[in-house]
Amino acid sequence: MPDSGTDLHAPPPAEHDTATSRVGEGVPPGVEYHRVLAGDQRRIGRGILAIALLLVGFFAISTAVVMGASWIEAQRGYTTPALGGSDYTPLYHLAAFGSITVLIPLSMLIQRWMYGVRGASLHSVVSRPRFDVLGRSLLVLVPVVLLVVVLHSWLAPAPQAPLAREAALGIFVISLLVVPLQGTAEEYGLRGLVFRIAASWGRGPRTALVLGLLVAASVFMVIHGASDPWLNLWYLVFALSNGIITWRTGGLEVAVVLHGAFNALSFAVAVVLGTDFTITGDREAGATNAAMLVPITVWIVIAAVVWLRTRRSGPARTPQPHTDR
Repeated sequence: MPDSGTDLHAPPPAEHDTATSRVGEGVPPGVEYHRVLAGDQRRIGRGILAIALLLVGFFAISTAVVMGASWIEAQRGYTTPALGGSDYTPLYHLAAFGSITVLIPLSMLIQRWMYGVRGASLHSVVSRPRFDVLGRSLLVLVPVVLLVVVLHSWLAPAPQAPLAREAALGIFVISLLVVPLQGTAEEYGLRGLVFRIAASWGRGPRTALVLGLLVAASVFMVIHGASDPWLNLWYLVFALSNGIITWRTGGLEVAVVLHGAFNALSFAVAVVLGTDFTITGDREAGATNAAMLVPITVWIVIAAVVWLRTRRSGPARTPQPHTDR
């Protein structure tokens, strides 16, 4: 993956209590992305509480927004899936995916409030989005993701129920403009905050990395509520791969592109193919099949390529501070 402009070779300093010494700061010099919240104390109870606050706050706000949109649609004679109906409208689509963006400010606020670390540090090890990394990722990965979505749609065709022209156009536009933000928000919440919290529970760097990856991936899988084994395997591989990519590149940019592009293009292609949108949220057993091996394999390959390309430099870290001579 392209150079992020950081010093990849500086040794990490000794870690210390983030809650007392990093207030108002970003990523300390030499610390890898997932170890920003690590300190002398593991503070497991605080971490569990922080994750619980993130999930409860997210589900409460998202549910309120979706139910509000469903009530508005009910006044127009539509019964959305949230109310047990089958009317999948543009407003419902906007509410369902737009409300998830609340994960971004929630993650930043919880990190600042409970750990004293600036929310901006969730972007990357330089506490801002690295637009060079983001731009190159868009150019390289979006065509790959589009190919994956098209191939998966061909191997596992969904039932057809074309939408009315106005509804189809509305959902198509929302899918391209808003759904990428939904994927972005999930990366900030899961590969950002939850990854960091769980990694802070490990004493050594390897233990921290494994804990962070496994906990964040497990939470990601559970919150999707799937009982289909192929979907659960996909969620785990997706989350683990994006977590590894975040660690190796020192930020969320590449994972954001992968997540946002996959979700947005999946819905856009579904509109073009006239897919029955009432089944898009179906995660029950039998909802999908071995065709999920297509995106699963591609995500593993992408994570492996990122690992190999950063093998000599190692995970991106913050630049060392300049000292007067």
